[in-house]
Amino acid sequence: MTTMKLQKLCYYSQGWHLAWDERPLFADPIQAWANGPVIYSVFDNHRGKFTVDAWPYGDAGALTPEERETVDAVLEHYGDLTGQTLSDMTHEERPWKEARGDLPLGARCQTQLSLDTMQDYFGDLASAQ
Repeated sequence: MTTMKLQKLCYYSQGWHLAWDERPLFADPIQAWANGPVIYSVFDNHRGKFTVDAWPYGDAGALTPEERETVDAVLEHYGDLTGQTLSDMTHEERPWKEARGDLPLGARCQTQLSLDTMQDYFGDLASAQ
């Protein structure tokens, strides 16, 4: 998959886990980059690559059943979308928009997305379903 898609699937996994289980899925902060939310530690591991076909930097077996359920649900719902489509979607969502503030499109930004805002945003989406 593209690294952009990987980043956005991580963002959506974090958001939905916050909504459903009221705690973060992972501790790494998410930054409001120009092309959408990015986890810098993940970026650092795929720097210079456009796609990844394996990810040796984690242990899926260490996920709790609830965490695995979140990741599986995110992959089921978002997995067929392209990285660009996912990026475009994040640009319409409150967590990324609030972190970016009044910055012009394309401007560099390392501001972290608020976990509280993510939990509220995705919680509201969950309630509307």
